[in-house]
Amino acid sequence: MLLSVRNLKKYYATQKAVDDISFDIPQGSIFGLLGPNGAGKSTLLRMITGIFYPDSGDVLFNGEKFDPVKHIGEMGYMPEERGLYKKMKIGEQAVYLAQLRGLSKADAEKRTREWFQRLDMTTWFDKKVEDLSKGMSQKLQFVTTVIHNPKLLILDEPFSGLDPVNANVLKDEIFRLAQEGTTIIFSTHRMEQVEEICNQIVLVNQGHKILDGSVKQVQQDFKENIFSITLDTDKAVMPGDIHVLKQEGNKSIFQLQEQGSSNRVLQHFISQGNNILAFEEILPSLNDIFIRLVQGTSAARAFTTV
Repeated sequence: MLLSVRNLKKYYATQKAVDDISFDIPQGSIFGLLGPNGAGKSTLLRMITGIFYPDSGDVLFNGEKFDPVKHIGEMGYMPEERGLYKKMKIGEQAVYLAQLRGLSKADAEKRTREWFQRLDMTTWFDKKVEDLSKGMSQKLQFVTTVIHNPKLLILDEPFSGLDPVNANVLKDEIFRLAQEGTTIIFSTHRMEQVEEICNQIVLVNQGHKILDGSVKQVQQDFKENIFSITLDTDKAVMPGDIHVLKQEGNKSIFQLQEQGSSNRVLQHFISQGNNILAFEEILPSLNDIFIRLVQGTSAARAFTTV
């Protein structure tokens, strides 16, 4: 494991911001850290990066107890609250921040130009940060976060302010970095992005871990035997012992009471002489799973309004 969190706790005067949370992040994975506002995500990230010290518990980096002096240079952290010098030129700023990460000026400028070309930013090299749009500032922040080739990359709402085209550009870079061995923590409210990008997730709510595992396994664990079938006719008779949830023309969505009885439904329609055009199991979305787990709490209400 590149990163292990062991029984982390961080308490404030009136709040348990993080209450005994543990999880592991394998090298090269894209790991989703999820939860509503106030769940404890930011506090967790700040303890992982050494900004906050935990009241108890440990952070292990590559099997060693986290040491800010030794390990912080192997991390890249892009917080949700951006921090750029508005009066500096963006190329100058990227080179400067890369040098703070230990790169020589020559290497810093070389990598900056490579990243600017990769993200279609070359024409902006001599423009000031204050002239950038929110999306372009986001791309610059990403470059300054990854320019030193960190082993652990932490991205907090990385697609905020990006149009769909630039969001896809950044997404492709995230996949490429993961394939090359970079471990990525991806923190967001956008569950559809998590389903598309992440291998594994942890859900936190009110300082507690409420769920962790692979995205596919979590969806399997919460499935409700709901299926969709599309026939070549809208006149087919459905079996009487299944619960039809929705029907639109020749497509029906239904729920089975017994797991594994989908074959019986298929045999029913085949025996009627129907042609089956499509048949699939509908797994719950991560958004549905999360809301189900925290339903009725103030956290759930906050999450659904994001």
